[in-house]
This record gives sequence, C-alpha cells and structure tokens, in this order.
Amino acid sequence: MPTWPVQADRSIATLVGRERESVRLDRLLDEVRGGASRILILSGEAGSGKTALLDRLVRAADDFQVVSTVGVQAERELPFAALQQLCTPLLAHLGALPARQASALRVTFCVEDGPAPDRLLVSLALLGLFAEAAVDRPLLCVVDDEQWIDAASAEALTFAARRLGEESVALVFATRSPGDRLDGLPVESVRPLDDADADRLLSSTLPFAVDRRVRDQLVADAHGNPLALVELSRELRMARLGGGYGLADALPLPASLDAVFRRRIEALSPESRRLLVLAAADATGNIRLLWDAAALLGIPTDAARQLVDQGCLEFGLRVRLQHPLLRSAAYRTATSQELADVHAALAAATDPVADPDRRAWHRAEAATGLDDDTARELESSAERARARGGLAAAAAFLQRATLLSPAGADRTRRALAAARATVQVGAFDDARALLDLAETGSAGPADLARAQQLRAEVEFAGDRNGRVPALLLAAAEAIRPWDPELARSSLLDALRSSVYAGRFAEEGSDLATVARVAASAPSPGPSRATEPLDRIVGRYETNGDPVPAFVSALRNIGCPNDDHASDPRWLSLLAFAASGAWDFPFWDALTGRFVLECREQGALSELRLALTQRIYVLLLAGRAREAEEAIDELTAALGTMGGRMASYSALAVAAFVGRERDVLEVADAAIRDAHARGEGLVLTGARWAVCVLYNGLGHYAEALDHARGALEPPVDELGLDNWTLVELIEAASRTGERDAAERAFARLTRTTRQSDGGWARGIQERCAALLADDAEAETHYREAIRLLGHSGLDAEEARAHLLYGEWLRRQRRRSGARTQLRLAHQRFEAVGMAAFAERARRELWATGEVVRSEAPTTGPALTAQEEQIAQLATDGLSNPEIGVRLFISARTVEYHLGKVFAKLNISSRAQLADARRAPAGRAARPVE
Repeated sequence: MPTWPVQADRSIATLVGRERESVRLDRLLDEVRGGASRILILSGEAGSGKTALLDRLVRAADDFQVVSTVGVQAERELPFAALQQLCTPLLAHLGALPARQASALRVTFCVEDGPAPDRLLVSLALLGLFAEAAVDRPLLCVVDDEQWIDAASAEALTFAARRLGEESVALVFATRSPGDRLDGLPVESVRPLDDADADRLLSSTLPFAVDRRVRDQLVADAHGNPLALVELSRELRMARLGGGYGLADALPLPASLDAVFRRRIEALSPESRRLLVLAAADATGNIRLLWDAAALLGIPTDAARQLVDQGCLEFGLRVRLQHPLLRSAAYRTATSQELADVHAALAAATDPVADPDRRAWHRAEAATGLDDDTARELESSAERARARGGLAAAAAFLQRATLLSPAGADRTRRALAAARATVQVGAFDDARALLDLAETGSAGPADLARAQQLRAEVEFAGDRNGRVPALLLAAAEAIRPWDPELARSSLLDALRSSVYAGRFAEEGSDLATVARVAASAPSPGPSRATEPLDRIVGRYETNGDPVPAFVSALRNIGCPNDDHASDPRWLSLLAFAASGAWDFPFWDALTGRFVLECREQGALSELRLALTQRIYVLLLAGRAREAEEAIDELTAALGTMGGRMASYSALAVAAFVGRERDVLEVADAAIRDAHARGEGLVLTGARWAVCVLYNGLGHYAEALDHARGALEPPVDELGLDNWTLVELIEAASRTGERDAAERAFARLTRTTRQSDGGWARGIQERCAALLADDAEAETHYREAIRLLGHSGLDAEEARAHLLYGEWLRRQRRRSGARTQLRLAHQRFEAVGMAAFAERARRELWATGEVVRSEAPTTGPALTAQEEQIAQLATDGLSNPEIGVRLFISARTVEYHLGKVFAKLNISSRAQLADARRAPAGRAARPVE
C-alpha cells in the first residue's frame, strides 16, 4: 500500500490576522484544564481560516485527548456517520456507562445488534461517554464543517454541548453559519481580514516581488478571505507578470474561489483527477480503502504524486483533502458515470462486516437504471440501518430501492416501506410522493388500503388538525380486511387525534363518534394491558351509570402491543381515561409511569406529551414547584435537541403561580395557533389557564369570558372541559351570572356524579356551595374541604378554604373567616400560587388582619439545579439515574452534589433529608 509523507502545514500562513481568535481558543483550553467544560463555535465563510484555527487548537492541546470529525456533504443523509468517526477512539470507556446507554451506542455504531435506540438515549449516552473519557485527561472534540454533518450526529452533539458541566471537555465546532441547531451556543465570528492583515498574509505567500497594483487587486478581489489570497497567489506566473512588475490586469482573476479549485482540477492529469474524485467521495480518509478502490479502478499509485505536489492531498495516518471546497469542487466536476464508478469501487473495497452501512451507502450512490438485484440489496441495507437507529438512512435506501425497481408488486411494497420510513423521519412531502408512486400501476386493494392508512399517518404526525380523526377512521376501515393489527393501530391513533382535535374535528369524527366506532370494532380479546381499565369500569358499574364510550373503546381494541402495557401511546390513552373519570390517584400513578417509561425508553417524541400530562397532575395537587421542574425537564429534553416546548403546559404553570404577563403573552399566541391548526385541546387548555389566572387575581368578568370561549360549543375533552366548567362556575357566581353558573353546574355534575372519588365529589360540593343559599352553603363548603383534603389535591383544598373564608366574611363571621383565609393563605404560599395567595391576603385584610408574606426558611441558598439534584438524591436516585432524569452527565451530578454538601455543611447523602427539611409542616386545623 503506497504512502506519502505529510506535507508541511500550509495552515500556518492563513493564521495571519487571527490573533484574537487564537487567544480565545487558548483561554478555552486553559479553562478546560482547570476542570470546566467549554463550547465554542467558529463561524465564518469558506476559506476564512476556521480549519487553520482548529489545526492550531489541536497542536496547542498536546496534553488533551483529541478526537475529531469532518462533515461531508455526500454523507449528510447517513445517520450518525460523523458521530461514529468522532467517537471510535472513545469506545473503550463504554463500560463505565449505564448498561442501556452503552448498548445504545454499540448498536448505533454497529458494534452489536439490537433494536434501534431512541435518539434521546443516544444523546444521553454520548454525554456520559464524553464525561467518562475526560476523567483522567481533558478531552477536546473538534467538529469541522458542521453544516455538512448528518442531522442525527448534530442532534446528539448539540444535546451534549448544552448539557456539559464540569467534565473537562472542550467541544469546538467550525461552520459557515450557525443554524437553528446551534442556536444559543457561544460563537466566535471569524471575520474577513482587514487590508493590512491581508497584505501581510499575501507577502508571506508570494514567492517573488509583485507590482503594488497587482497586490492591491489581489487583496481587493479576495475580500479578506485568507484561503482566497493563498490560492490566488498560487495562480501568479512570473512570465505572465513580466518578472512580477506587470500591470494589474495581467492576471485574469477567477470570479470565485470555487473557480480557482476548478482550474486546479482541470490542470491535473486524468489519473490524478480520478484519484482526487475517489478521495472526495470517501469521508473516512482510510488510506487502505482508497488504494484498494483505486486498484479496482485501475488508477496507478503514481497518480498521487501530482496531487501531493499541488497541495491537493496530504497522506499521513489518514488521507486529507486540502480544503472542503476542493472536495466539493472535485465531486461536482465528475460526470455521473465517473461518480457511479467511484462509488462502486468504494463499495467493493469496503469491508461488508466492519462497515456495512457505509458499503451500502456507496452501493446506493453507484446504482443507475432499473436493477431489481440492487434494490433487494438496498432493502437489506435499510434493515441494517434501521437496526442501528438510522431511520433517515433506511428511508434513503428504501427510496433508492423503489426508484431502481421495475413496475410491479415489489416496487409497490418498497414504495410503501419507504413512505413509512420517510414519515418517521418527518419528510412528509417525500412520503406523499412515494405514496403517489405506490398507488399507481399494479397496486392491489390491500396496497391501496395501506397507502390510505399511511396518508392518514402523515397528517397525524405532521399536524394534529381537525381533519385527522376522519382520515384515520377511514384508513382503519379500509385496512381492516387486510391487516387487522394495523386497523387497531389506526383506531388508537384516531382516538388520540380526536382528543386533540376536540371541537375542530370534522363532522362524524368527534371523540364520541370515534369512540363508538372503536368500541364496536372486532376485538383481539382480553389482555393484561387492559386490566387497569377494570378499575374505571367497575366504578361506573357500581354506581349504575353507563361506561363512557372512550373507556369502552380502549377496553375493546386493547394495547397496541397486547400484554406489553409499557407502550407510551397506551399509557397516554389510559391517562386520558383516568382524567376524564375524575380518578386522581389512578391519573397520578399513570402519568408518573408514563413519564418514567418515556425516560427509560428514551422516547423523546412521547416524553413531551407525558410531561405535559404530568404537569397538570402536579398543578392540581398543589405541587407547582415540581411542575416548574417538569417544565425545565421538558425544555431540556426538547430545547437542547432543537425542539419547541408545548406552550400550553408552560402556560398552565404560569397561570397557577400567577405570572400574569407570561400567561397573557403565551395564551394569545397559543389561541391563534390552535385556531390556525385546528387543535381544540390547545385552545381549551390556553383559555382554562387564563381562567385560573383571572380567578386568582379576582378579575372574574375576564375569567368568565375566557371560560365561555373554551366551552362553546360543548365538547368532551377528558378533563380540561370539566376543569373549565369549575372556573366558569366560580367566575359567574362572583359576577352575578347565576343562570350561567347553574347551567355549567348541571353539565359538570353529569360527570362528577358518576365518580365516588374525593376529587369529583369535593369539586362538586365546592361548586354547589357557590350556588347554595346561606342555609346550605356552609355544609357544602365543609364537605368539600373534607373530601379534597383526603384526596391529595392541595391546590383544590386551598381554594375551598379560600371560598369558605370569603363566604364567612360576607356572613360577618370574622373569626371563622380569618381561620379559613389564614389557612388558605398559608397553603397558597406553600405551594407557590402567588395570585391566589394575594387574593387570600386581601380578604384577610378586609377582616382586619394584616398578613406579610414570608419566604420560607430553607437554609443556605442552593441554585435551582442544585435544589433539583439534592431532591432527587434525597429520593434515593443514584448519580447516573439523576443524570438521566436531568439530561446531564453523572460527573456533573457528582460535581453539583459536592457543592450541595459544602453549602449544607454535610458529608453524605444520608444527611440530605435532615439538612433540607423545611420548618415544621402544616398542622391539621379543624373546620369551623
């Protein structure tokens, strides 16, 4: 195998004028040596010197462990390609990670077989791998040409970048322009050189004296781009400039730097040019692979000498192109047949065992024309890609397989498989095009039904609007004769989508209608997964009430995985059923499990929904601070991955704690979005949150307006509609709208009377008290306090004390009123409901009692993150478990726990509970 000496580093010259950036990079290394983790993005146009700065950084980090990767345009659709290149030297540290995280990376990097891990799990594992690798020696991770790395690698790397703490890790990206996925990370702009620095750089690269006017033209045309200066100076020829003193127009400068590289490529011999194209097509830089492929193409070894002499390639431990623009230019100058030949040679030379995905990718790039044999190979490649979590690669392989397939049943099947994979990666327009192809030609009834089902999935995944339930219902009916399991799956999706669509569901596809259809569909029979529903069904049957259609539907069609009731989608539906049935303990347990399963499985797409449902549980239980922590987790899980937090969950928290400005700003946007997309649950959730805020502030007329807007037309939304009725009754009773309050109460009791739980009965009693005459109101208030007090619903109990106290004050029973209002004020302060606490304080003031809010004494101040970590440690979670929960590394947890111990003056976890214990808990107070 031929080797060539590494050329002298040409990047030193292009560091002229980069003193500021160099100082910042040196400071970054010093901070990491001191134990911190640092992130930096070098941003600048192609040729601005970013790669030269990275080279200098690596040379300066001689005491670091250094790993690097380079984005390659040809591999943007190959998931985790860049990450595999970066992390291969670190795989020895996998044994220190939690077993599921280590397995996720092994499967992702094709070290072992297994089901495709969720990308959130891969991201968490990467974070832990960086932390473990840096235990004994600081770690420097360098990512060049970030704009070309695949989306899966970028997602994992930016997740880690945002969560690194005190692990002694430096992560430095170089990119042309920071996109959304790098948003919020520190950026160092590599700006164009000024004329003085450009002239200084030119002087260091010109081999002879040049007329000043020529120098000035070179500087002007380069626009401060260092690489442009270096490459344009190479174009100078003594003869063309009359000894270097000719006129400026003696040099016909190309219009762009890309043109410079094209000129250099065109000047190469045919063999050297083919070898350059081959190197450009391979992102690994593997020398043996390059020469094996070159031999297959008949390229002689001496073709490399011209490339080395011209500075196009460098041969060391890896093959390196002089600049990414050269790679792009070389690839684009090749004909389609030349590229097919190059990729075919690389595929043949790639080890099918060691690197099957990359080999498959080259086969895909090499394929031309209809070729059913190659299509079959691509299907196998797609399965390998799917097994390592490469859904985007699987989709790309299957798309290519479809295009290579002759018309017939195989092409239809591959088109449907490609469409399904494409939906999973969010490329909905591509999926629709594939479905168009699947529905043409020889597609039979079963294929057409599957295509219809997939079209409905595209709508559900892309935009949960009012059309989706009807589409999913129709799809379920069409596919049932051919695939009963897929029909059940469509019905479950139809149920979920009808909950979200709410009032915006098309006629005949509202929740009640969809539930009736699902309840009458063929059933697979009983399974352990449906056993939790027996609790709800039994409660209705005991009371002699009909079982709600939604519950009957779930019981009939069952869990999508039958006995495997850990499926997040199933847990989501069960949680909706528990909420609609006013079963708070069951709802609490289900949402807790829903969140836990999503964390355990790394199911990021479901985690958003799980945390949103969990937040409502926490709020109604009076655990507003925990709800805010859940919002932080939601932000960490999605924000770090470039996602967007569901606005109505944050809106609900802001309403409960009384942040008026936040509520009104977010609510307006959420309501507009709900109308635009046709998602009724968002609309109701936003208006309910505003009702809670305004009732807390005592702005009852505004609360009533929003409640009416949320409840018209009437629609069953499995909880939110009931809670909004409660807010309407309170607001209407305070504004003299008794008829409106009585109508809402009649509607509310249609659901509360079907439950014998403390939540439903307590809320019913509290609302009844607002409508009762003076002789009966007190009995209702006292019963509401008793029922809610035994239900774990601290916020609802506190509101009952408040309403009872307000009623007592209006009855001129000041002593009793003070007792109830004092209790309400204390409870609201304890749970963080500031607006309601202020309302209680005003009422107390009206009784003649002055109350000052006092912040609870909590000992030495901990930061928000330290408080979270301390609480989880108190709950018994290990450092790795806390890291998984908060999306940080175990090393960061260890660091913060050390700070917690120091602040609390303790030395072990066993002392945490005592050190953090709040002052004596609230004493039980009798109801007067």
